[in-house]
Amino acid sequence: MALKIEQISGFKVPDSFIGVIVSAVTNGGDSVGAAKAVTLNFRDPDYSPEAGGFHPVEVRLEKQATSWQLVYITDFSYQGRHTPELIKEIDVCFSIKQVYHFLAGWLNAREGKELLALFISNFVEYYNTGCYQVTITTE
Repeated sequence: MALKIEQISGFKVPDSFIGVIVSAVTNGGDSVGAAKAVTLNFRDPDYSPEAGGFHPVEVRLEKQATSWQLVYITDFSYQGRHTPELIKEIDVCFSIKQVYHFLAGWLNAREGKELLALFISNFVEYYNTGCYQVTITTE
C-alpha cells in the first residue's frame, strides 16, 4: 500500500521520518483505505517512571484529497516525584507550524525547528533499534 504524505511548506520532516510512518503502517498490515484519519502509537513496553526507557510517541495523519497530512507528533514522558504521570513533553502542531516543550512553552520558529530536527533524528534512530511496539488506529 502506498501512503503518500504531503509535507507542509516551511515545516517539513525528513524523509527518514516519513519512511518510519510508511513502514509502521505497512508492517502493521493495517489498511488505511477508507479511513479519514490514522493515529500511530509507538510504545516501549519497558518504559516506566522507575526504569526509564524510550518515551511513547503518537503521530496523527488526516486524509486530504488524495494524500495524507501530518497533524501532530507528540512525545510523552513520566513527570512528578511521588505519583508520576505521563504528560506531553514535546508537542509538534503542523497546522500552526509550532513546537511546544513542557518546560519552555511554545518555542519560537528557530528553536521549534531545531528541537523538531533533533527529536525526529532521535526518534528514527530509536525506531530502527526495534524498541517500539506500534499500534494503529483508523477513523
